Amino acid sequence: MAKNMQPIVKRCKQLDISPAVMGYTYKTKSSTIRNPKGQMRKKQSEYGAQLNEKQKVKFIYGILEKQFRMYYEKAAKAPGITGEVLLSTIERRLDNVVYRLGFAMTRREARQAVNHGHFTVNGKRVDIPSYLVSVGDVIEVCEKSRSSVQFKRLTGEDAPIFTVPQWLDRDKNTLKGTVTKMPSREDIDYPVEEHLIVELYSK
Repeated sequence: MAKNMQPIVKRCKQLDISPAVMGYTYKTKSSTIRNPKGQMRKKQSEYGAQLNEKQKVKFIYGILEKQFRMYYEKAAKAPGITGEVLLSTIERRLDNVVYRLGFAMTRREARQAVNHGHFTVNGKRVDIPSYLVSVGDVIEVCEKSRSSVQFKRLTGEDAPIFTVPQWLDRDKNTLKGTVTKMPSREDIDYPVEEHLIVELYSK
């Protein structure tokens, strides 16, 4: 299976997004006056802006081009605003849901955990990161995996606090989450102009 191994902080800077969107925190280096003109950017073309938005979404979710194109084609055929349908569909990926529920610190970690078979959907083990959840689905850490250090730290008084989006529900002291509704445009918590992606693929 192909993997996206691009350096996180460097790529975030290129795409003008915060590493926090990826689940990472970091300290910035002190600024210098060396080569100040090197920080100046040339005016971006229309195509460049469209491509940047597509690359941004692909990078955030760890999706490669072939699969991303498939998501777009399905969104274009579905009722509703194509760009919003596209983002909503990608947001429903199991690896993203695992991350959103706070079962992993980053989407990369979540994707690896899903690949290793640590999660069930409605009681059935699912090891496909791109699996799309639906309303009413219950995502849970497998019984055999709960004793591992990775998941033990997620329960109890010292458990890390995560902000779970409104379309998901999870009790702090459980390793179970439920999809209560479909994610909407308002649930996308990073800056993206999805209409530019639609324009790019519509050419």
